[in-house]
Amino acid sequence: MKNLYFVVLLLCATAGFAMPIASSARSMVPSEVQQLIGVDYRALKDSPTAQALKAQVLPDNLKEFETALKGIGIDADHDLDQLDFASFRTEKKGIQTIGVAQGSFSAKAVLKKLRLKKIAATKYGTTSIYPMDNGLVMTFLDDNTLAFGTEASLHSALDTRDGKRPSLDSNSVMTDQMSAVDGSSLWSILDQQGTQAMMFSVMGDAAAKIGDYEGVKKRILASRYTLNFESGVNFDLSVLTSDSMTAATLSTVFKGVMLYKKLNASPIEKTAIDATTVDSDSSNLQVHFKSDDQKFQSLIHSPLFAAISH
Repeated sequence: MKNLYFVVLLLCATAGFAMPIASSARSMVPSEVQQLIGVDYRALKDSPTAQALKAQVLPDNLKEFETALKGIGIDADHDLDQLDFASFRTEKKGIQTIGVAQGSFSAKAVLKKLRLKKIAATKYGTTSIYPMDNGLVMTFLDDNTLAFGTEASLHSALDTRDGKRPSLDSNSVMTDQMSAVDGSSLWSILDQQGTQAMMFSVMGDAAAKIGDYEGVKKRILASRYTLNFESGVNFDLSVLTSDSMTAATLSTVFKGVMLYKKLNASPIEKTAIDATTVDSDSSNLQVHFKSDDQKFQSLIHSPLFAAISH
């Protein structure tokens, strides 16, 4: 998925009614997970800032997911309570992505519409799989929960659920990251390779100035982050490293990158940079950003934000 590390900033939620990942969704995530995202959709329409962010930077892949759901009669803005995305690595087919949606929709009502359209199911083992728009397919896990993705990715997820391949619970690094954020209104965890790519992209040319950067990169292990709009905008990122020295090094470089970007930043961008704090805590790099709604809505239309989000 395009700019996978930034998807956490592409959907929006407010704190208060946060839901942990459903057990049915968790059981379908392979141990080779690259990124897992949990979104509480129930608060989307309550935040103008969240809606503005979504409209500005929602990538084509996620638009396709919402369009596919609409094609079977599910309106993401009104019918969804929780949406979980899992991107995982496969040996032969690269990165695959599945979504698990929970909400006020009914399997019986959706399947009735599909029958009226003469859309028939195919079988994968004992599971009935139905076509959606944009080349996606889906299956119901219960009356109010469905899983969807490409045919190959959904098959992989079903194999995981049925015990034919290792699941998320066998990946201790990622389950530890998830335990720290699961239940937040919007959260994401990212594996080692994805986190390394994220950090390199964020630091840009500064990464090349770190002595033995390849060695430092290997000691970046995983990351997690949350975003909420309960009182302004709050973004928290924690990058897990192998030791405190690596975390401190990354913190120093990150601060240098911020100062460099500030040199050519607009007034609103400078305000945003000043609102970002960077530090290290034991083996973790910690990044925190806080802004009020008005300033943040101005920021998302700035060149700096466009460069970061694309």
